[in-house]
Amino acid sequence: MQTFATSSPHVAAIVVAAGLSRRMGAFKLTLPWAGKTVIEQVVLTLTMASLHEIIVVTGHRGNEVEKALAKTPARCVSNPQYESGEMLSSIQAGLAAVAPGVDAALICLGDQPQMEMSTVLALLTEAERTGWRRVIIPSYDMRAGHPIVLPRSLWMQIINTSKTLRDVLRSNADVVNYLTVDTPSILADLDTPDAYQRAKP
Repeated sequence: MQTFATSSPHVAAIVVAAGLSRRMGAFKLTLPWAGKTVIEQVVLTLTMASLHEIIVVTGHRGNEVEKALAKTPARCVSNPQYESGEMLSSIQAGLAAVAPGVDAALICLGDQPQMEMSTVLALLTEAERTGWRRVIIPSYDMRAGHPIVLPRSLWMQIINTSKTLRDVLRSNADVVNYLTVDTPSILADLDTPDAYQRAKP
């Protein structure tokens, strides 16, 4: 199994899990997935990758997410602006909740149970290789996906912006690295009932 040399306290995982699930027609984060729920599977993958600080940003039906994660090491924080529908507000809430001494944050999607541990480890290895100073974005077939690594040096810009994460990254393009991976799972999420049925194990 691939590992990265530096201990995991250098990285915190932030799982964005505050959305309204409008297109799904059901609350997708607690849908069944391989004997667990969708959000449990995301947290399990991060735990298996030795990420000990896992922050799940909740909003819509947050009590149900907290209940689903009660037996996991994840820590839930609430995004009071979740109804805006903007993922940036959840990333801002997550970054503000990270403990001191962390060099980078791994931004994950709560509706991406297909996320692979090998991808997480590859991203962390690349982030460590670059001294935790660069944004690391996975790429498959020339398309960017998730999760992504955000170095601490950009956190305050992200927390304080009134624009979008994409705008912040565009203005800091000189510190963005794309890491080619061999799995389309970085592009997958569960937005619709058809997508869920096709992807479900």
